[in-house]
Amino acid sequence: MTKQELATKVVDKMYINDPFSLWLGIERLEDSPGRSVLRMTVRREMANGFGIAHGGITYSLADSALAFASNSHGRMAVSIETSISHTARVQEGDVLTAAATEEFLSNKIANYRIEVKNQDGKVVALFKGIVYRTSKDWEV
Repeated sequence: MTKQELATKVVDKMYINDPFSLWLGIERLEDSPGRSVLRMTVRREMANGFGIAHGGITYSLADSALAFASNSHGRMAVSIETSISHTARVQEGDVLTAAATEEFLSNKIANYRIEVKNQDGKVVALFKGIVYRTSKDWEV
């Protein structure tokens, strides 16, 4: 099995068993080793009391991209530290794309940068994630 085939199979398995990502309406655009690109549309029930998207929405989209990218090598990985900066408002109807890029990979730790952009290509959030890579491989 190629590295690309492994990445796709792992993310397939994760995605179908991830009711929260499914509820968000996440669409997978790219699955590859160390990378994930996801897209979703912000719905009315995702708004907060200010009438803009709850910060947890962009966080959750970016977190899903982190999970898929960090597990795509075939070894189970879990986040140990994450942070987000919200750089622009997000509203109902916005189409968000999160692109996770691997910046560092070792036997036990990996770092990822996730940019979340709206339909106009404007960065609305920057997310950083560090994961712990377990010794357990995905069974695919």
